Amino acid sequence: MKEDDYKKLLFQARGQFGAILNVFDCYGLGLYIPQATEECMQIMENFGQAVRGDDAPIHILDKPKERGI
Repeated sequence: MKEDDYKKLLFQARGQFGAILNVFDCYGLGLYIPQATEECMQIMENFGQAVRGDDAPIHILDKPKERGI
């Protein structure tokens, strides 16, 4: 896959995560959406690497995050 195509797919995926998580903005949690989006992107990247044969785990957190509210 070309690098430009890959970057376009990353941009689209980030936008989709942002759109899905946007519902939390109405609960006053909009401040947390960008960070949650980036964490979802990292998990997605790790998952893609695992599917391609990388033996590394896909998780990025050792324990649950603190509550936002």
